[in-house]
Amino acid sequence: MTLHAMPVMIGVLAVLAIALRFYSRFLAGRVAALDDSRTTPAYRFEDGQNFEPTNRWVLFGHHFAAISGAGPLIGPVLAIQFGYLPGLIWIVVGVCLAGAVQDMTVLALSTQRGGRSLASLARTEIGRPAGIAASIAILYIIVIALAGLGVVVVKALGGEEVAMKAGTVLAYPEGSQVNSRIAQGGPRVYDVPPGSKYRFGAGEDQEMDFHEPFQLAMPADLALRAAPEGAGFLLPENARRLVPGSSWGTFTIAMTIPIALFVGWYMYKLRPGKVIEASLIGAVMVLAVTGLGSLVPNSPLAPYFALSRFWTVVAVAVYGFVAAVLPVWLLLCPRDYLSSFLKIGTIFLLVGGVVIANPKLEAPAVSSFFAHGGGPYFNGPIFPYVFICIMCGAISGFHSLVSSGTTPKMIMRESDVRMIGYGAMLMEGLVGVVALIAAAALPSAMYYDINIDLGKRPDFLAANPDFARFLKAGEFDMDGGHGLDPAPGATPESELVAMERDVQESLHGRTGGAVTLAVGMARIFTEALPGLGSLKAFWYHFAIMFEALFILTTIDAGTRIARFLVQEILGRIWKPLGDLDWLPASMLATGLVVFAWGYFIATGSVESIWPMFGLANQLLAVIALAVVTTGLFNAGRGRYAWTTILPMAFVVATTGTAAYYEITGKFWKMIQAGQVVKGWLNIGLTAMLIACVAVILATAVARWLAPRPAVIDEETGADKVLQGTEA
Repeated sequence: MTLHAMPVMIGVLAVLAIALRFYSRFLAGRVAALDDSRTTPAYRFEDGQNFEPTNRWVLFGHHFAAISGAGPLIGPVLAIQFGYLPGLIWIVVGVCLAGAVQDMTVLALSTQRGGRSLASLARTEIGRPAGIAASIAILYIIVIALAGLGVVVVKALGGEEVAMKAGTVLAYPEGSQVNSRIAQGGPRVYDVPPGSKYRFGAGEDQEMDFHEPFQLAMPADLALRAAPEGAGFLLPENARRLVPGSSWGTFTIAMTIPIALFVGWYMYKLRPGKVIEASLIGAVMVLAVTGLGSLVPNSPLAPYFALSRFWTVVAVAVYGFVAAVLPVWLLLCPRDYLSSFLKIGTIFLLVGGVVIANPKLEAPAVSSFFAHGGGPYFNGPIFPYVFICIMCGAISGFHSLVSSGTTPKMIMRESDVRMIGYGAMLMEGLVGVVALIAAAALPSAMYYDINIDLGKRPDFLAANPDFARFLKAGEFDMDGGHGLDPAPGATPESELVAMERDVQESLHGRTGGAVTLAVGMARIFTEALPGLGSLKAFWYHFAIMFEALFILTTIDAGTRIARFLVQEILGRIWKPLGDLDWLPASMLATGLVVFAWGYFIATGSVESIWPMFGLANQLLAVIALAVVTTGLFNAGRGRYAWTTILPMAFVVATTGTAAYYEITGKFWKMIQAGQVVKGWLNIGLTAMLIACVAVILATAVARWLAPRPAVIDEETGADKVLQGTEA
């Protein structure tokens, strides 16, 4: 049965509306016991800096911008390897019963406890060991989260050199000329024409066609030699396929930095308070540089923006370092402000585009090839990996840091917690559904041509012969007009090759999810606006800019949060290192944080980092739910603890199973393959995080059995735990 996207979207909107109307009302009245007669921390500690009463709609925008990073965009795209149905069910059910519950209850507890952080809440609600374990876990999780988000930017923008297996055969089309050139001091480079064949085994399934042209590099002292058997050339050692970086995308994203600096200066210095003016100017400038980026690939500027993978990692790391050290009003705040408009506006555009275009969901409901494991991203079964892959759109522990960070310090009335905590998370769930639909609407061959790593493709297809035949059968989209030969004997053009020509980018093997989503968004926008197909390149690069802006705002804010944590630790060693206003201490702490997440990006890949990110993020959700559950028992509302215990137990089951698979499978295989340091490091970090969660859960359960009510000291705002000694 063919399923189209519009009824799915309408059904999802109806479920989210029902959850907001009824379940959030129950949580607000019975579970969180919100009471507008209580004075919120924003008024009690108002200082014009951190504690500031804020209009609930403005605060909703801030909160949504802060929690909505790349996770709800990328996770659903990667999960399409399992089919669209598992991810769709998890997003809709998870966001209503788990993610929004966590965000709202943490926000309520923090607001009722003086705006305290999650680590502080763990210490006061559960006990000091839980607070120490939470601090360690939070720092590690932030580093892994930043690495997971950063690697997506690197895959979308950076160039790559994909190793071709030595001894395999490359066959040019009949009649093609073999030309090569050697740059001074550089490798020998061949221009491989479209229609070339790549044979990496004897069987018919161990052969693939290159429908797109590409460049092949090898050491200058080597050249292609005829294969001993049959037509073609034998590839030598160190032969590499060159994938150019995206100069258009890098230029657009780079230009958003001076735009954000200008907007910040405009709002805070030139015309203070003129927020609407600054917003309009910033939005127009962002759209303008997206269009101007089309001129970069064929200009003298191209070499400066077509960065290699290494230099893209360096650029992201430098940005993260500088943004975390600069004053927040100069770069961090205006970037967040611009991104919030782009995020919400683009989501509404996508929802409208899905309803109007009503694309067919090309992906299967459940994949018969990878439901039990072996997919390009997750070599494991649907349970638990779909729940690890899709985190932020369903439940995200990272959100608890925001719900116990800036937001509770700005709440005007406790009743605002319902709309901001529960409503903003539902909005993020909608983001995840839209991203999933955009990816599921891609033809399967197109999706996998983007999402199978070029260097691993031969071995992957050889290991999955049935899937290889399926992929070859669906190589050409007959409905898309690319299935017929343009001339007798000519090589047919796949739809992905046509898309590459339209958007002026290399798309094959651009794993990581960002490119897939950008292609899906560009297709939806052009189908929803017939006659504007010429704007496909603009929509693609707008989508890349949109995704990268999501990620960079999370990287700069996350790096700053991690810097504060590191300085707190260093300050216990030597007090001046904990001074947030001392530049050398700030630079040292920021450098340590950036080095940590930069190391994981430089040495890892999406398929290795994203599962670690998912594990860490979901285990943080366990910590957050354990804390708010303890808060319910301490407040005498333990009869409602099922609302947080049930999602917590489910996440414990998924993350525990995934951790077992990762340690005994992927990480142990790293050690066996000779990556001893990396394998043991991953095992050690995962075990450390599980140990922290175990300490928190054990002490939390003990507190549930013998709760000690916590109240607020109205004079100081500090927590006092009754019947105990902790303060």
